Amino acid sequence: MSMKNEEIFGVLIKDARKNKSLSQEKLAEKTGLDRTFISSIETGKKIPTLTSICKLAKGLDMKASELLKLYEEKVAEYGEDST
Repeated sequence: MSMKNEEIFGVLIKDARKNKSLSQEKLAEKTGLDRTFISSIETGKKIPTLTSICKLAKGLDMKASELLKLYEEKVAEYGEDST
Protein backbone atom coordinates (compact mmCIF):
# COMPACT_ATOMS: atom_id res chain seq x y z
CA MET A 1 0.00 0.00 0.00
CA SER A 2 1.57 3.25 -1.13
CA MET A 3 0.96 6.43 0.82
CA LYS A 4 2.11 9.99 0.33
CA ASN A 5 4.88 11.17 2.64
CA GLU A 6 2.59 13.63 4.44
CA GLU A 7 0.05 10.84 5.02
CA ILE A 8 2.75 8.59 6.46
CA PHE A 9 3.89 11.37 8.79
CA GLY A 10 0.28 11.98 9.82
CA VAL A 11 -0.26 8.32 10.71
CA LEU A 12 2.96 8.42 12.73
CA ILE A 13 1.88 11.50 14.70
CA LYS A 14 -1.59 10.10 15.34
CA ASP A 15 -0.18 6.74 16.52
CA ALA A 16 2.42 8.41 18.75
CA ARG A 17 -0.23 10.72 20.23
CA LYS A 18 -2.60 7.83 20.96
CA ASN A 19 0.25 5.75 22.46
CA LYS A 20 0.81 8.61 24.91
CA SER A 21 -2.96 8.75 25.62
CA LEU A 22 -3.09 12.35 24.44
CA SER A 23 -6.06 14.00 22.76
CA GLN A 24 -5.41 16.43 19.93
CA GLU A 25 -6.40 19.19 22.36
CA LYS A 26 -3.83 18.07 24.97
CA LEU A 27 -1.09 17.77 22.34
CA ALA A 28 -2.01 21.25 21.11
CA GLU A 29 -1.60 22.59 24.67
CA LYS A 30 1.78 20.88 25.05
CA THR A 31 3.09 22.11 21.69
CA GLY A 32 1.55 25.54 21.31
CA LEU A 33 0.17 24.42 17.95
CA ASP A 34 -3.48 24.79 17.03
CA ARG A 35 -5.62 21.64 17.41
CA THR A 36 -6.96 22.04 13.87
CA PHE A 37 -3.37 22.20 12.57
CA ILE A 38 -2.56 18.94 14.38
CA SER A 39 -5.70 17.37 12.88
CA SER A 40 -4.62 18.54 9.42
CA ILE A 41 -1.16 17.01 9.93
CA GLU A 42 -2.66 13.72 11.10
CA THR A 43 -4.88 13.51 8.02
CA GLY A 44 -2.02 14.39 5.66
CA LYS A 45 -3.60 17.69 4.59
CA LYS A 46 -0.81 19.86 6.01
CA ILE A 47 2.94 19.41 5.89
CA PRO A 48 4.61 20.60 9.10
CA THR A 49 7.64 22.86 9.11
CA LEU A 50 10.83 21.86 10.90
CA THR A 51 9.78 24.10 13.79
CA SER A 52 6.42 22.31 14.03
CA ILE A 53 8.11 18.90 13.87
CA CYS A 54 10.35 19.90 16.78
CA LYS A 55 7.34 21.12 18.78
CA LEU A 56 5.43 17.91 18.04
CA ALA A 57 8.40 15.78 19.10
CA LYS A 58 8.77 17.70 22.35
CA GLY A 59 5.01 17.43 23.01
CA LEU A 60 5.28 13.67 22.49
CA ASP A 61 8.29 13.50 24.86
CA MET A 62 10.61 12.53 22.04
CA LYS A 63 13.62 13.98 20.31
CA ALA A 64 13.00 15.27 16.79
CA SER A 65 15.61 12.78 15.58
CA GLU A 66 13.60 9.92 17.12
CA LEU A 67 10.45 11.15 15.43
CA LEU A 68 12.19 11.38 12.06
CA LYS A 69 13.69 7.91 12.53
CA LEU A 70 10.18 6.53 13.11
CA TYR A 71 9.09 8.39 9.97
CA GLU A 72 11.85 6.76 7.94
CA GLU A 73 10.78 3.34 9.25
CA LYS A 74 7.15 4.04 8.28
CA VAL A 75 8.23 5.15 4.79
CA ALA A 76 10.06 1.82 4.38
CA GLU A 77 6.96 -0.03 5.66
CA TYR A 78 4.34 1.75 3.54
CA GLY A 79 6.40 2.64 0.51
CA GLU A 80 7.34 6.14 -0.47
CA ASP A 81 5.30 8.16 -2.94
CA SER A 82 7.60 10.93 -4.08
CA THR A 83 4.92 12.84 -5.97
